[in-house]
Amino acid sequence: MAATDKSILKRLYVVAGFMVLFAGAVLFKLVSIQVVDGEKYQAMADTRTERMFTIEPNRGNLYSDDGSLLATSVSKYTIRFDAVTVSNEDFKANVKPLADALAKNFGKTSSHYQQILRKARENKNRYALIVRNLDYSEYMAVKQFPLFNKGAFKGGLIIEQNTKREHPLGKIAERSVGYERVDENGYYTRVGMEGAFGQYLRGISGKRLKQKIAKGQWKPIGNDNIIEPKDGYDVYSTIDINIQDIAHHALLGQLEKYQADHGTVIVMEVKTGEVKAISNLGQTADGKYYERLNYAIGESHEPGSTFKLVNFVAALEDNVIDTSSVIDTEKGAWKLYKHTIKDTKRGGHGKITMSTAFEVSSNVAFAKMIHEGYKNDPEKYVNRLMSMGIHKELGLPVLGEGKPVLRYPGDKGWSGLSLAQMAYGYEVSITPLQTLAFYNAIANDGEMVKPRLLKEVKEWNKTIEKFDKKVLNPAICSQTTVKKVQQILKNVVEKEHGTGHGMYSKNFSMAGKTGTTQTNYVSRDRSKYEYISSFAGYFPADDPKYSCIVVIHKPDKSVGYYGADVSGPVFKSVAQKVYATSPLTSEVDVKDVLIAKNEDSHQGYYKVAQQKYSSMPNVKGMCGMDAVAILENLGIEVEVKGNGKVKNQSISKGTDLRSVKKIVLELI
Repeated sequence: MAATDKSILKRLYVVAGFMVLFAGAVLFKLVSIQVVDGEKYQAMADTRTERMFTIEPNRGNLYSDDGSLLATSVSKYTIRFDAVTVSNEDFKANVKPLADALAKNFGKTSSHYQQILRKARENKNRYALIVRNLDYSEYMAVKQFPLFNKGAFKGGLIIEQNTKREHPLGKIAERSVGYERVDENGYYTRVGMEGAFGQYLRGISGKRLKQKIAKGQWKPIGNDNIIEPKDGYDVYSTIDINIQDIAHHALLGQLEKYQADHGTVIVMEVKTGEVKAISNLGQTADGKYYERLNYAIGESHEPGSTFKLVNFVAALEDNVIDTSSVIDTEKGAWKLYKHTIKDTKRGGHGKITMSTAFEVSSNVAFAKMIHEGYKNDPEKYVNRLMSMGIHKELGLPVLGEGKPVLRYPGDKGWSGLSLAQMAYGYEVSITPLQTLAFYNAIANDGEMVKPRLLKEVKEWNKTIEKFDKKVLNPAICSQTTVKKVQQILKNVVEKEHGTGHGMYSKNFSMAGKTGTTQTNYVSRDRSKYEYISSFAGYFPADDPKYSCIVVIHKPDKSVGYYGADVSGPVFKSVAQKVYATSPLTSEVDVKDVLIAKNEDSHQGYYKVAQQKYSSMPNVKGMCGMDAVAILENLGIEVEVKGNGKVKNQSISKGTDLRSVKKIVLELI
């Protein structure tokens, strides 16, 4: 019996010893957690319940040259309610007045909002949605509502802000305005001016501390940010929204008429290189057009006959020919090796001067001129083109500029036909803006300026950085050559035999060159070839202010495909309307520039400036800018809703103008 008792007692001592040791271990661990690793575990707890969030700054505004908005950040606010932090006394006293204020401002009944608030209180909801998508003025009003005016803790007010980028012009110049986006891995996608000037627009992020609450939701702690975000700078571009609107609708109308695949228009100020309009429209599967890609800057292609100007300048500079040199067009066909070069006119033009050859756009004459003039020294020809900068990119801030292709003798693809082919715009590749830069240089008496989209960066009214004209080449050729080709470009439009004579107007002058390029060489069946139609030039022809290029790809051949027919009318329309809305020379009487072809439908061109109406005209179907120009010149205040063409006008046609002070135009 005694032995048994001793055994039991020994076991009790062992158990008691283990319990003491276990208690000691627990006590040691508690002390260790509290004293030794306390800060570590506290930090772990904090990371699970509190987290620092990034606050995106308001992106700066993007403006046109006259201060009109092209892109802006619009802040939207969501209001939520923390029903736990509010005292019973404050909740009971303010729940109905708060619901009444919400109902008065946001359209639903007071009982609706009372139900939301009381249910949140009952369920101890710390993140109850009250109202979302408020603008700034609505948000400021909510902060003054009963209960919410007590702030984040006593009033339970939770404010969430998000920013949306909006384009006031809608789809007009959408690709040129562009965007800047960043993915979850921090990689940026930059398009157009928004992407090019993101360094100025994007601002600096702030920091906000938030606490994790029920259901994985995060609630801001306190009223203030840890680090306040710094908004981006405002950027002023060179775009003129009036000219942009004119270019967009002129191009759109022609694309629709010819059911073309895509097209672009660029308008540039001659002296400064400021791009005043840049429109890029591509066709969707259902036949509609929208700003799909930046063809003006990014699409390098064979330019066709617009490249003849480059070759004419080169040949004049190298004394290969003169404007009066006579060349035989060989009845419109010239065989070089096994390849036959043809003119569009059957039978050719006979023996003509080189100035006439340019005006009628003879492929044979130019192929002969360049091949015969440089066949013994083809390097001299390419070096001349390089001296004018044809092989260089313009170095634009907008990403995606297409690379020019200019082969050198000995390069892959160079052959005995290369000189002749390059003479009329094949075996060379260049973007529309690069082509325009050359034509602009001729208009600018030989000085090539860099096309420019940015004028100024500002913070409120303070200028941060200003961007001035940049000269790429002070003289691409001699003044003698400049004056000769300026006259010939003018002749293309003014002389009856010129390929651009269909654009001629006695009321204002233009100068330029047509271009028609064959494409889609995959098929040997010439009936399956597609075409690129172009017109490049400037206006007025004397002392020019603007240069312009129009390029339209793959028009319906059954309707037409020559540059003079497809792209020329767009150039003329842009020139006419820019003249009408902004007189360029003292010699031009604006009221005589444009006469409407059809007053009821306004197809063609609109009446302008000082011409007086006795009654309200019909402006339905016109583009918005045109309608506004007419009506404001009549002394009428115009309110515009929407973008595009006029769908409805609030004052009907025929109304006595003496009784009209204001009109509302609805655009689509």
